[in-house]
Amino acid sequence: MLTQAPKGTSDILPGQSGKWQYLEGLFRDICRRYGLKEIRTPIFEHTELFVRGVGDTTDVVEKQMYSFDDLAGRNLTLKPEGTSPAARAFVENGIFSEMQPTKMYYITPCFRYEKMQKGRYRQFHQMGTEIFGTESPLADAEIVSVAADMLDALGMKEIELRINSVGCPTCRAKHRDALKAFLADKYDGLCDTCKGRFNKNPMRILDCKSKECQRLVQGAPVMLDYLCDDCSDHFEKFKSVLTDMGIEYTVDPGIVRGLDYYTKTAFEFVSTKEMAQGTVCGGGRYDNLVEQIGGPATPGVGFGMGIERLMLLLGEEGISIPEEEGPDYVIVTMGDEAVSYGTALAGKLRKKGRSVLMDMMGRNFKNQFKYANRVKAKKTIIIGGDEVKNNSFSVKNMETGEQISVSAEEIDKL
Repeated sequence: MLTQAPKGTSDILPGQSGKWQYLEGLFRDICRRYGLKEIRTPIFEHTELFVRGVGDTTDVVEKQMYSFDDLAGRNLTLKPEGTSPAARAFVENGIFSEMQPTKMYYITPCFRYEKMQKGRYRQFHQMGTEIFGTESPLADAEIVSVAADMLDALGMKEIELRINSVGCPTCRAKHRDALKAFLADKYDGLCDTCKGRFNKNPMRILDCKSKECQRLVQGAPVMLDYLCDDCSDHFEKFKSVLTDMGIEYTVDPGIVRGLDYYTKTAFEFVSTKEMAQGTVCGGGRYDNLVEQIGGPATPGVGFGMGIERLMLLLGEEGISIPEEEGPDYVIVTMGDEAVSYGTALAGKLRKKGRSVLMDMMGRNFKNQFKYANRVKAKKTIIIGGDEVKNNSFSVKNMETGEQISVSAEEIDKL
């Protein structure tokens, strides 16, 4: 057991981390273009934050959270999602008193005790965005545009944007009554979890993963038919802005998202590839979340994108992430004096911002070149007895084979 990672977790090995860095770097750059600033929140929060924000009838809170009591008896939870911690930070640090909107993004590990399956882990990683402080549909569309730009930049083609409105407390009450009436004669067939949701939050039944519950809710009343004028107007404007941005979408009344804090806009980017692992990005508006956790009434909108799921879909579409570049130089030496000379040279080059490797395994001259090829070095610096004596070295371009002699005084040319 000591040499096995816990079930539902995985190592990101040195040979794989370059791909993660590429995705994260691309996401950071896209967020920069939209004026989103990074936020970093703690790995764990007070459990009550997620119970209030995510919702006590959601699968996340009921079944999936890693919660524990610390030594002082405080009940804490490893964060299962990134929005509630961002909202907590927004309130605690008084950011609501600053000029709005507040635009932020995060890249963070999250934790959920989920049933293990392809593309689903118990420790996973999310890239997410949040915009606080504006009710404008422009913010909803801009958040969607960030995700669309990310997927477009990766060359993903078999992805569809699906949107819906889940209304507000006013119009949701009417939908709730209609949904309960629809489910009343189906109650006995619901799973035990959904029976508990029937009176407290029947809309959560629509998000149940049980196949029998999914069958029973077929043909259920849809929220779009119960929207109040404000929610309907917001949804129409949101669609209009997406059209102005050239972003194609499909209205899907079945989208409710798995977290209770959503209001009005809800959306998902879903793979259309057969047998693919569904949703790669989901989000929406959460106009009551900040107030629910103890802050002033503040609207918000955002999304979360699973990195592991994104990696999986890239592979399924046959899209390769650029390979991490090899070092600028590998120093190849012959003899102890050459090693000493090369060590000093490596230090000088690194201070100039170059990446430099040297053999640490006592390889012979020939095998040092094999090592340089293995690590995909751009160039090798060759140092032997003559080079040490002449205070110079040879530089070989590993792609073209061209080799030149460089004096120590010419190091600035490298």
